Amino acid sequence: MRVTLFSTCLVDLFQPNVGIATVELLEKLGCEIDYPTAQICCGQPAYNSGYLNEAKPAMKHLLETFQHAEYIVTPSGSCALMLKEYEHIFQDDPKWHMIAKQVADKTYELTQFIVHVLGVTKVNTSLRGKAVFHTSCHMTRLLKAKEEPKMLLNNVNNLEIKPLKGQEQCCGFGGTFSVKMGDISAEMVKEKVNNIMTADVDYLIGADCGCLMNIEGRLSRENQPVQVLHIAEVLNRGMEE
Repeated sequence: MRVTLFSTCLVDLFQPNVGIATVELLEKLGCEIDYPTAQICCGQPAYNSGYLNEAKPAMKHLLETFQHAEYIVTPSGSCALMLKEYEHIFQDDPKWHMIAKQVADKTYELTQFIVHVLGVTKVNTSLRGKAVFHTSCHMTRLLKAKEEPKMLLNNVNNLEIKPLKGQEQCCGFGGTFSVKMGDISAEMVKEKVNNIMTADVDYLIGADCGCLMNIEGRLSRENQPVQVLHIAEVLNRGMEE
């Protein structure tokens, strides 16, 4: 099965380890990886800030870049959702609406692809310790990818997933929200970190790099020992071929 990887800006610029883990994981699960080097930002920051017209050229470029794909997989719930949003954004433009619908129909967040397309609910991997899972807003509320990450993590050998108080509360990142509303964002991530520390765990696991970067920053500033991992890194770690 040939999979076209949409790596996303945050992975490309700040967390290439997540991209590497995603590629290695998918290859171990039997996929052939296609990586279009022409891919750019999906336009989400500008779009969410109200700059729709300014974001459209980037969106059109991305649609052309991924039009050839059989499956588009990304290690980001929010970016997967953005590609699916194109269908609504271009609904009054017949040419681009058709392409956008085609792209939307074959776009998957990583865990959704593993569970629903590959039919895998247990990856033969191990991580010893206790963890909580952060359910990011876009992925959980809008993309509706709620059960797939939990299903995969619950089947990781030697890993105990513990409940997290306020699990579905926003971490305060929200893209440009964390810049425009910095004080509010800081209080939100402070609460999230307090809940993580109360859970007494070794790991915080998530599936959106923006959230993980935000929470990891707060953990680091408070000198907390919790290790932050993307779910791709967990599933790929120690995986037996």
